Amino acid sequence: MTSFDEYLHTVLTEGGGEAQRDGSATIEAQHLLLAIAAQVGTEPQRMLASVGLDHQALRDALHREFEHSLGAAGVSLAELNVPRAQGYRRGNPNVGASTKLALERGFHSVARKRDLQPAHLLLGILRAEVGTVPRTLVLAGVDRAELQATVERALAAA
Repeated sequence: MTSFDEYLHTVLTEGGGEAQRDGSATIEAQHLLLAIAAQVGTEPQRMLASVGLDHQALRDALHREFEHSLGAAGVSLAELNVPRAQGYRRGNPNVGASTKLALERGFHSVARKRDLQPAHLLLGILRAEVGTVPRTLVLAGVDRAELQATVERALAAA
């Protein structure tokens, strides 16, 4: 197993834990992003931290995105009596569509699998044009294009 394979396994496992804590039956890109932010000392985690996104800041931004999305539909989270997610209890969450797309985007950015680095996973997530992650980054005040360019520069220099 390569170091990238180990990193990917760790992020997918942690992402599964994040999905379960959210009560989600699927591991989505936002769960991977939370897992990446939790991998202290890794290059992708440092890149997120450089724009103010540690694990808690990212979780807070995801909550704001959830509230904002409900508001766009005319629903106020404050007026709802929504119970806190109790976690998904039926086995491990499946890999969701946004995760599959992020993996494809990250993997297709290299010619050979052996060239994959942890930052490729972050790059695959950041390249999403629509969805929860791009909306969350906007609400967090993060310039997604600039963060993506930072990741690309780091990968080019490696």
